Amino acid sequence: MKTPRFAMLFVSLIAVQASLVARATEMAGPLQPNEIKWSPVPPVLPAGAQMAVLSGDPAGIGLVTLRLRMPPGYQIPPHWHPTDEHVTVISGTLALGMGDTLDRKHSKILRAGGYAVAPASMHHFAWTKTGGIVEVSLIGPFAITYVNAGDDPTHKK
Repeated sequence: MKTPRFAMLFVSLIAVQASLVARATEMAGPLQPNEIKWSPVPPVLPAGAQMAVLSGDPAGIGLVTLRLRMPPGYQIPPHWHPTDEHVTVISGTLALGMGDTLDRKHSKILRAGGYAVAPASMHHFAWTKTGGIVEVSLIGPFAITYVNAGDDPTHKK
């Protein structure tokens, strides 16, 4: 009886190792801006922006780095995450604020090079007048909870 269990454990370990090697191979080389593959944001974010995963798996456990390309006028209503979010503005602008309502007057506008940390569970919002690209690093899995359930794009028809 111990042999089948050992065999299953051995096969599982090899599968995990192969997965990690494949993942490391995917991320091994440097990446130029024109090589980034953009896709529409997932349904948990307001439509209109694009996202690129640079490393990690947003649905998995571990470090994730992604970029969000937002058009002018894009906004993310008040929400929170179960883990810290580290945000760096790559280009354009991003306004961030804390609280349960999107209040533009109580936002700080970050320009290219600007940086912010949204601690776990902190209610915050984001918007951009001009559009921009931000890089976000977090520990996955990625999750977002909107303060007002009606703001959750997955609940809209």
